[in-house]
Amino acid sequence: MSSDKLKAKKSFIKDICINREYSWLLFNKRVMDQASDRSVPVLERAKFLGIFASNLDEFFMVRVGSLYNEAAANPNDRDNKTGLTAQKQIDGICQVVAEQYEQRSVCYSALVKDLAACGVKLLRASQLSARQLKECQGYFKLNILPQLSIMVLDAKHPMMQFENKRNYMLYDLSKGDRSMIGVMALNENLPKLYRVGSGETIKLIALEEVIRACGASAFTGYEVKESMLVRCTRNADFDTYIDDADMETDFSQIMKKKVASRAHMNIVRVEVDSRDSKLKEFVLKLLKLDAKYCFVDKRFFDYKFLFQIGRCLPEELAAPLKYKPFKGRVDEELAAAPSMIETVLDHDVFLSYPYDAMTPLETLLDECSRDARVSAISITIYRLAHHSRIADLLCRASENGKMVTVVIELCARFDEENNMYFARKLQEAGCTIIYGMENYKVHSKIISIVLQNEGEVRYITHLGTGNYNESTSKQYTDLNIITSDRAIGEDGTAFFRNISICNTEYRYNRLLVAPETLKSGLIACMDREIKKGEDGYILAKMNSLTDKAIIEKLREAGRAGVKVELIIRGICCILPGVPGKTDNISVISIVGRFLEHSRVYSFGKGKDRLTYISSADLMTRNVDKRVEIAAPVLDRSIEERILKILRIMLSDNVKARQLCPDGKYRRVEKGEEPVDAQDYLLNNKI
Repeated sequence: MSSDKLKAKKSFIKDICINREYSWLLFNKRVMDQASDRSVPVLERAKFLGIFASNLDEFFMVRVGSLYNEAAANPNDRDNKTGLTAQKQIDGICQVVAEQYEQRSVCYSALVKDLAACGVKLLRASQLSARQLKECQGYFKLNILPQLSIMVLDAKHPMMQFENKRNYMLYDLSKGDRSMIGVMALNENLPKLYRVGSGETIKLIALEEVIRACGASAFTGYEVKESMLVRCTRNADFDTYIDDADMETDFSQIMKKKVASRAHMNIVRVEVDSRDSKLKEFVLKLLKLDAKYCFVDKRFFDYKFLFQIGRCLPEELAAPLKYKPFKGRVDEELAAAPSMIETVLDHDVFLSYPYDAMTPLETLLDECSRDARVSAISITIYRLAHHSRIADLLCRASENGKMVTVVIELCARFDEENNMYFARKLQEAGCTIIYGMENYKVHSKIISIVLQNEGEVRYITHLGTGNYNESTSKQYTDLNIITSDRAIGEDGTAFFRNISICNTEYRYNRLLVAPETLKSGLIACMDREIKKGEDGYILAKMNSLTDKAIIEKLREAGRAGVKVELIIRGICCILPGVPGKTDNISVISIVGRFLEHSRVYSFGKGKDRLTYISSADLMTRNVDKRVEIAAPVLDRSIEERILKILRIMLSDNVKARQLCPDGKYRRVEKGEEPVDAQDYLLNNKI
């Protein structure tokens, strides 16, 4: 490793803190590691590499975009954990990412070899035989060329706008004594893969490679000196602040304009397939971009085609190369119950996605849409499936005369258009639509159901850690509790009432609600454990930990002798195991088949233990700048099931990686028996 790269990495660590952006890059590296893990089926490994690339795209659009804005607006402001300015963070990110591009290239090469060993060959343009090239040329002429946008840059053909994440092939052209630049914009709707020839070995070629092999033929009458594939990534971090006092403004119309503006925001990354090229210099000069924002990958940029390999294979070949399919369980009691409403009124129901199916929640909403006792349903929506049964059931409930209130977050990044579509659909069905509270994102996961029967009001409340999204419920691990507890039910109705009148200053009976009480409530729980000293215990699971005040409180707990065990999938800004500072704190991360998404905060042991499930990570944006909920687990049997899940994860020695005092993640030492927590939970009911 060069001294500059080593210096950049060291600058990301200070005292007991790790820079947020660097920690995220370490997380994404753990995703790429799954693409290199030969214990993972090869088609799943291909998907992990595609996810790594997709994650990196979003990181540049959002996080690097945000730092770019910060560097321009407040160049001297510093990160509160490592003291780095925004520009220093960008410089370090560029150095680390350049190294990850090299690692991705090595990973892809190994993946190609392993696919070939399984009868699937991914061809490059340079590997095509004469017969294969002729076939690809025919395919290009008939199927691809008519759907491409091409031009030659001159006075009458000015430079087109580089669209965000679109691939372009540039050509250095000459015609007589004239030199020009040819531009070919690849159509995103074209198939990502083409099968070449026939035979037992499946030979596939990506669209980019077909263009490399045949694209020059589109410039009839020109001599092609060289070509270069290029892709630009644009800043997607825009301000969503509005003046809530402006009653004449429709926030959905503002969001439409904001989303459209992404196409013209500044470029924060350029990817090219040639390290030394006249065309590369042309692009950097045209965009007025520093070379450090330019990254080289001689193969591909987005790797989306890796998700589609399985679709090109016969099922008998594809099946052994993928994870064995599964279907989420439905508890026998719930499956046999004549009524979900009556079941929940009798006792709390617990669902652990994806091991349990979302079906019982859908059944509950279906019953509520028809049951005469149900008078009102309120729900928060952050991300929905593109074909959402949840939305359909809410529409049906409203059409059946129920009072349905939907708090839908239009600022859910990259899901804005989907949410605007469902907001219109739900509104047309008669639902009351609320776009949020003041300038806080509403990230809570709650459904409040009010029943009235013979003068008695009762409540059913669903509280969860993940979205009401049927698709992600099969891929993300999330915890759900459906309860008829009156105090929680009253809190739930108060929560929606406060959302509707933009009131954040409210103290709930059982729920901890950000931005007012969630952070202070969790810190109070930590203080309680600190008073116990060595008898204290904190066990928490989350996606990310970045909040400085909470990090300092965890440091205080560790120094007081409290045992702190953290399961953090992604960003972790606390450095555990530092002598004299964080000795009693341990951190593991699990990246596996499913995306670990649940948040659990548990304090103490025995009878005085307090456990919460939450929509919130311990990030400043969540605890201070969003509307989030942490709900107490009141049913002791459900609490034991949740804690058993966490203990199984703590014992993982296959997928788990331990964060060490030097800031590196390392494999957990294997015991006598291998433990893959996700595999165990998939095959054993907790």
